[in-house]
Amino acid sequence: MQHTLSTPCARQDLAALRAGDTVLLSGTVYTARDAAHKRMMELLDAGGEPPFPLAGSAVYYVGPTPGRPGQVVGSAGPTTSGRMDAYSPRLIRLGQLVMIGKGARSEAVKRAVKECGAVYLAALGGAGALLAASIRQAELVAWPDLGCEAVRRLTVRDMPLTVVLDPVGGDLYESGPAAYRAGR
Repeated sequence: MQHTLSTPCARQDLAALRAGDTVLLSGTVYTARDAAHKRMMELLDAGGEPPFPLAGSAVYYVGPTPGRPGQVVGSAGPTTSGRMDAYSPRLIRLGQLVMIGKGARSEAVKRAVKECGAVYLAALGGAGALLAASIRQAELVAWPDLGCEAVRRLTVRDMPLTVVLDPVGGDLYESGPAAYRAGR
């Protein structure tokens, strides 16, 4: 099933999503890879606030390359999400509801997704130019010293994504291969 989704999200916006569904995502999406996640944890540990509001937020694990003339960004393909697994459960419990990346997630992330009604959406690896075409605006938010891994606020329209982890515990990386082996 295909869904349209706008950010920021509420739990009820995500309730109907199931592993294997496709999503066209629009709205604000923040970029953060492992270095930015580490800094967010340091801020939180010190009693500070992260550089963007977590409530209902969507975070894309990407370090977009600079755009050519006339482009907002260059390639914007996902990085491996497992690198954020040490940080994600805490951020989800603080209100982040959407994660975007590629690859399998840890059991701790899966539990947090289910407990909090969040989702993990896969962006197609190797399709950075396609994903970049969905980005309408990019603004630096924090930590310019991290280069392409700095936190940015993206405005996206109809970014094509696939639900991997859904709010009821579905996991496409488990159900997909099982369906294939069963001949479905």
